[in-house]
Amino acid sequence: MGEMAILPRKIEFIDLKAQQLHIRARIDAAIARVLDHGQYIMGPEVAELEERLSARAGAKHAIACASGTDALLIAMMAKGIGPGHAVLCPDFTYTATPETIALLGATPIFVDVRDDTFNIDPAGIDAGIAAAGRLGLEPKAIIAVDLFGLPADYDAIRDIAKRHGIFMIADAAQSFGASYKGRPVGSLGHVTATSFFPAKPLGCYGDGGAIFTNDDGLADVMKSIRQHGKGGDKYDIVRVGVNGRLDTIQAAILLEKLEIFGEECNRRNAVAARYSEGLQGHVIVPECPEGYQSVWAQYTLRIKNRDAVMETLRKDGVPTNVYYPRPIHEQPAYCNYPVAEGGTPVATRLAREVLSLPMHPYLDTASMQRIVEVVRAAV
Repeated sequence: MGEMAILPRKIEFIDLKAQQLHIRARIDAAIARVLDHGQYIMGPEVAELEERLSARAGAKHAIACASGTDALLIAMMAKGIGPGHAVLCPDFTYTATPETIALLGATPIFVDVRDDTFNIDPAGIDAGIAAAGRLGLEPKAIIAVDLFGLPADYDAIRDIAKRHGIFMIADAAQSFGASYKGRPVGSLGHVTATSFFPAKPLGCYGDGGAIFTNDDGLADVMKSIRQHGKGGDKYDIVRVGVNGRLDTIQAAILLEKLEIFGEECNRRNAVAARYSEGLQGHVIVPECPEGYQSVWAQYTLRIKNRDAVMETLRKDGVPTNVYYPRPIHEQPAYCNYPVAEGGTPVATRLAREVLSLPMHPYLDTASMQRIVEVVRAAV
């Protein structure tokens, strides 16, 4: 009999199973502790997680909540954002960013992004504020989204926000663990919102999120809003709130994942470096400007013939994804909201070009090499 052919290992786009195998016993023990004490809502693990997250982010307060979407919503509720107000956000992002603005009755105004970082272009913010003025809206906040794990240009955005007297929110749903000019994500905006959705660099096994701030008064208000607007006790309701609490079991899982998070971030950076080394000159690879450190929630190429390449990769067993196939202003739910003066040509073009490759800390060398070779052949 001839030798049996060895099939290449299946490549996963995000491999949560490999991570789970690495820490399964610790996860099981953490869940068992919660089952034993029975405090399923706001149990002791939630407070411990908040303390650990605060230290990691360099922020005075970390407030665990039910999702990254709730984190944005609670932050804006705490600032009284609502009808008659405009909130600027990038046109190239996930729907959760403008969704929270619209839910509060405020008006999202879509601003273009940079083609090198995918993040909001500070040069376009004034045009967004001008659009708000034309519509008789009061600009109240800017939401800077750290797309694919790379922080936005916070120094430039902060200067503009200060000049106009508006609030700066960091949407760090994809970037917790990254840093900007030596400062960790969580300490860059007036408020930072992050997500622990399972596919995020730090993810739980359900929905989860957190809010960071150094403002004591704002933190107190956000904690109240998180729990139905409660005051001294749960039947003392001092403001309109939401049910935005994080389940204790999810906090317990995140505590165990935090133990390996630093090493996983290093591995993500190694995967990104291997991709860039092998693909530079064949496609447009993502950039990480000097002084920035990405956490590589996604490794996203720019390719002119994106759809054809994507189909070729699928046939060769390399999974890919497109984040995001349309700029927000082209989505039916948001097509009637305003766009900054001059439009968003970069966001519109990127939506036709971006293609994300498999990215997780457990990609082995053979898989990375195979992905690089298949992409180079496809383009």
